Amino acid sequence: MTLLATALRNSSRIEAALIGRKDPKSLLNGLGWIISSGSTRAKFANGGIPLVWNQSHTRVAKWIIGTSGLIVGMIHIGGLTRLTMSGLSMTSWSPLGGLPPITRDEWNREFERYKAFPEFKQRKSMTLVEFQYIYAWEYGHRMLGRAVGVAFMVPWMYFTARGRIPKGFQKHMAMLGFMGGSQGVIGWWMVKSGLGNDRRDDQRQIRVKPVRLATHLGMAFATYGALLYTGWDILRLPSYKSETITKIFANIPRERLSSMLQQARRLRGGAFAVTGLTAATIISGALVAGNDAGRAYNVWPKMTDDYWIAPEVWSSEDDDGRHNTAWYLSTENTATTQFNHRMLGHATGAAAVGVMAFASSLAASSVKNAFLTPQVNRGLMLMSVTAFGQMTLGIVTLLNYAPVSLAALHQLGSVAVLTSSLYVVHSLKFVKHPALLKLISPKAAATPIAGGALKRTPVVAARSMPITPPPKIIFKK
Repeated sequence: MTLLATALRNSSRIEAALIGRKDPKSLLNGLGWIISSGSTRAKFANGGIPLVWNQSHTRVAKWIIGTSGLIVGMIHIGGLTRLTMSGLSMTSWSPLGGLPPITRDEWNREFERYKAFPEFKQRKSMTLVEFQYIYAWEYGHRMLGRAVGVAFMVPWMYFTARGRIPKGFQKHMAMLGFMGGSQGVIGWWMVKSGLGNDRRDDQRQIRVKPVRLATHLGMAFATYGALLYTGWDILRLPSYKSETITKIFANIPRERLSSMLQQARRLRGGAFAVTGLTAATIISGALVAGNDAGRAYNVWPKMTDDYWIAPEVWSSEDDDGRHNTAWYLSTENTATTQFNHRMLGHATGAAAVGVMAFASSLAASSVKNAFLTPQVNRGLMLMSVTAFGQMTLGIVTLLNYAPVSLAALHQLGSVAVLTSSLYVVHSLKFVKHPALLKLISPKAAATPIAGGALKRTPVVAARSMPITPPPKIIFKK
């Protein structure tokens, strides 16, 4: 918790640490340039390192990115399943699944099976129609997961048999398949935590264990991000070649290019930081959901009317006099999990705005940084807008006691923030390309070669050559 508070304090200094002292007017001019550049569809030769949709591997890329879209659907349906308290309605699991109850007798048998588990002890007034409603959510969530598995595995086998998978990407596909396949097992491991006999005497609302819920959601987001990044890698194959990189940056003087590259690497580091903060905020949000902490401390910016930080955040003992460990506070204490989520959400929004301010300072220079390509600028705009919008939406959701509609929208907002920050990271991936390292090599000086590119000759050797004075000219009268 102390680390989170420190992170929030430091996030407010990100802009100052990155951009130094700049005239606010020049920063606004730089921001305007980024917006106009990111909104313009430049030609391939001078338009950065674009995603190329018309290429030999387009179908493979579309399949991968399409599967990531199905994962977003899974995340949304899973969130609604939790919000409608439907996750424990199915009390058994099998890898392949099966048909749902159809006849009334089948529904009655399934309902009786549900009554034998702890959750029904707190929901004894539930009717068969109400049970059918929550069962439909959980059944739909599980079957959609299996459909996503089929949507990934069948095209993978087809493209592999046809030799369409790009060279070096089979190991990526295997890892993606493993990540997706493990979700079913993780999901059942999560559900079992709410069905055990140890929960029968629990006086609190029966829920799955928050840590297991966070693991399930975290793996879903990790799979989504890995799919999306892999799809972008495939689409960028044609524009990520050495000759393309050289053609774009070779005419920039070596010293200036080296300075620009250092700034671009700092910018990419900032995007990595926003991505990491987003991931941590998502995990903390799952812990908030697992403890139903979104319906407590529903004021802002303070946690209560009298305290900025609720005393329960640091409580060493609970209401029963039991000692609270740091792990318990961070994962199962309502006040602490919400406080952590608040701090991480604020830090993510501040960091995204700080990264955008740094990019604006680069664009405000009289010599624009060549690494601010249209793709990078587009990603920066999306990242700053979605991160700040998601923070605002979280506050609105909290103040309105976390209704289902806003809570589900807030979860989808985290997908948008993660997508945009990953896009910035990927758009700047070329800063570590070997062709750039050759261009900024201290042994390089530019000489033209065929095709308009530049050939580098040793600068050190040239400086070590003796300097011959010009011959003297004597004029005679």
